[in-house]
Amino acid sequence: MGVPITFLDKYNPEQFEFIGLCWLLLKGKPDGMFKVNGKRKYRRIIIKHKK
Repeated sequence: MGVPITFLDKYNPEQFEFIGLCWLLLKGKPDGMFKVNGKRKYRRIIIKHKK
């Protein structure tokens, strides 16, 4: 899941796993940013919920 950088204030390593940064994971994309309805959004931190 992509979350804003402000998520780091609430980050709990026992609950979430840090996967990477969206602009590094999307290197193949022209601008390296996620888009929603064609509009660029803020860069995100990619996390995964631990089970």
